[in-house]
Amino acid sequence: MFQRISALFWVLAALVSLNDAAESAWNGVVTPGASDPQPFTPYYLPSGAKSYDSSSPLLHYSGQWTDSFSSAFVFNTLRSTSERGASMTFTFFGTGIEWFGNQDQRHGISQVHIDGKKVQEVDAWSSTPLKQQRIFGSHQLRLGRHTLKIVNTGQNRAEAKGFVMDVDALIVLMVPHAYSTVHRSNYLDDSAQPFSDYPPLFSLASEPNPASEWSLVQEGITGVSAMQLTVISDSHALIFDKVEHNPLSIYGHPAWAALYNLDTNALKPLAVESNSFCAGGTFLSNGTLVNVGGNPVVEDHTSAADFGDLDGLQAVRIFEPCNSEDVENCIIYENHDRIRTTSPRWYNTVLRISDGSAMIIGGSRKGGWINNATVNNPTIEYWPPKNVAGSDGLQIHLPFLVDTLNANLFPIAFSLPDETVFMAANQDAMIYDWRRNTERRLPRIPNGVRVTYPMAGTAILLPLSPTNDYAPEVLICGGSTVDDTQPGYQISAQDPASAQCVRLLLTDDGISAGWQVEQMPQARHMPDAVLLPTGDVVIVNGAGTGISGYGNVVGQVGASNADNPVLTPVLYRSSLPLGERFLVSGMPTSSIPRMYHSVATLTPKGNIMIAGSNPNLDRTEVAYGTEYRVEWLNPPYMSMERPEITGGVPSLLGFSESVKLSVQLPSSAPANADVQVALMDLGFVTHTVHANSRLVHLVSSLSQDQHTLTITGPPGEGVYPPGPGFIYLVVDGVPSVGVKVLVGDGKSPEVNQTALDNLLSQTQVDQYEKSKKGKGKGKASSGPRDVQDPSLL
Repeated sequence: MFQRISALFWVLAALVSLNDAAESAWNGVVTPGASDPQPFTPYYLPSGAKSYDSSSPLLHYSGQWTDSFSSAFVFNTLRSTSERGASMTFTFFGTGIEWFGNQDQRHGISQVHIDGKKVQEVDAWSSTPLKQQRIFGSHQLRLGRHTLKIVNTGQNRAEAKGFVMDVDALIVLMVPHAYSTVHRSNYLDDSAQPFSDYPPLFSLASEPNPASEWSLVQEGITGVSAMQLTVISDSHALIFDKVEHNPLSIYGHPAWAALYNLDTNALKPLAVESNSFCAGGTFLSNGTLVNVGGNPVVEDHTSAADFGDLDGLQAVRIFEPCNSEDVENCIIYENHDRIRTTSPRWYNTVLRISDGSAMIIGGSRKGGWINNATVNNPTIEYWPPKNVAGSDGLQIHLPFLVDTLNANLFPIAFSLPDETVFMAANQDAMIYDWRRNTERRLPRIPNGVRVTYPMAGTAILLPLSPTNDYAPEVLICGGSTVDDTQPGYQISAQDPASAQCVRLLLTDDGISAGWQVEQMPQARHMPDAVLLPTGDVVIVNGAGTGISGYGNVVGQVGASNADNPVLTPVLYRSSLPLGERFLVSGMPTSSIPRMYHSVATLTPKGNIMIAGSNPNLDRTEVAYGTEYRVEWLNPPYMSMERPEITGGVPSLLGFSESVKLSVQLPSSAPANADVQVALMDLGFVTHTVHANSRLVHLVSSLSQDQHTLTITGPPGEGVYPPGPGFIYLVVDGVPSVGVKVLVGDGKSPEVNQTALDNLLSQTQVDQYEKSKKGKGKGKASSGPRDVQDPSLL
């Protein structure tokens, strides 16, 4: 029977590919019933999990309980009690448990016990009635038999109108995901045993290695799948996902963005109006983050119809600087009537350029899989809009993005010291002069390797140094030689990835010499390349076979288009000679596959945060499942005595400005220690693209007493585009903790009012929805509008 169904599937897939190739980029599986509206509540049964109704005989109740019946409840039933001491007990076999129920003003406080130990007190009170809410969840139990017990304490908060505790359903999971979905604000008893006391199924801390002392530790959860990641301050990182049934909730529905505390692992869910699936992002010159593009309103391909999100394809989401440890008032702002791109963009790269604005590059006009000529968006535009090459705020055609079809989504891009932009897509590369709107094509990437989605490699701009006049050099690693004109049913999840790395020095002599080719110890696509303050590069994450995406190719693992996860990172020592740069000995190995939609970033502390992996339509618990666990890759210097920047870092570091810092060198540092200062942009990371990732060595001099370090800001906007960064003091290869600074004058990029008015008058709101349904989700623009509040720019 399975073989007949499988054969039918591929016949249908072939017909879809032949009939729809002229328009849709989609070549995957349509979820059964996905076009039927359904409430977007936290209750969701992932594949591989099992749900138990409140009426199940396996749930044992004590005390007085009342049964209620409604189609708003899971399986139409709910059991509730207001009796002090009433309890429910459930014994299960698995690694995780979730408890779902209602929330309103009548609900009170409950105690949660696992295996006889009190783990939390949770408050189910809500000012507004909410159904099918996740009241409690834990997913880090050892695989085995466990007992959950919830007890009504008969207590409530002052504004509550009752003591209700109810049970709608329980979900048992069988795989080791370590996340808790009880919000920190609901933790009432700080003395209760934290979830971290329950060990995960696998110990992910590596054994100490005397030779290297690299370590990998699993600690923390992201709450939303980490598709996009960026560090926003000394203490927090910002995570974006797509609209799906994440365990973290906000306003009664699953969240798809969150702030992650890098010190405490605490989470704050963020409200996002539109679907940020496959968006790009960058900081602007004043430190504001823009998150651009996304996916249409979800209806038929990616999951439930009634997620309530707006069309994200033209969204420009604004996140103003949020540098305090207190992130209570940090929000994401959207207004599609006034703040939008000129055209729909899915899988666009967003880059901060030398004037501090955002260059928005390419993408597809609708969500799907691989790009093609009918949905390609071979243009660039800017935010805020500007008048470049006569564009007057509108998009500018880029022939490079036509010539690089089909595998050219999320193009690789870096702003260069001469204020031009390096771009790579598919097998090609160029230098783009954005002021003159001219392209300089570069030698093709060798050996037929494609390096952008869905044959995604990763890239990094190697450190810029005054010793060679900031000559830029790019490194591109991984990818695939799979033919990008083939339909999915001719591509296999077992097609090998590429082990190739290539370097190109972007000077006239370097371009003439061409790409320098070397091979990684292991082939991988979908890797992440993370710059360290030392100038070395860590390559982590990815798979050994297949391509990016899900639901498209032969031999999928679950829904994943890729297989054979590469679990061991590799160190690339960029300053060493060819043939000596890769080091894998002593690097720790993970047990967590980091496949499609994985990320990694350097943190201010100097270690690497690794998160994500979700090659699926929605959250799932089967291979390769939706991953929420966070890992921390610690270089050897994390356990050494480290230098410190003890004072003097200005809030603004001007170009060529001299500043005196107070520093403390390690006690073992010799008088002739090698002292360097690394100014770093930690980048916006998604889909192997580390937009804006950058390391600039600053000119510096150390006082005779070794306590005062004079540094000079970067020489101009080309070397370091104005915007946020972190300063690391590096002594004999050991960096300090990074300190955040804003490079430049801190002002917003210029707002060209005429260009903005023209964009608003010449374009429509949510064009994809309008073209599909005859009307958009928002109102069509009726003419020029005033610029938004300058504080949002």
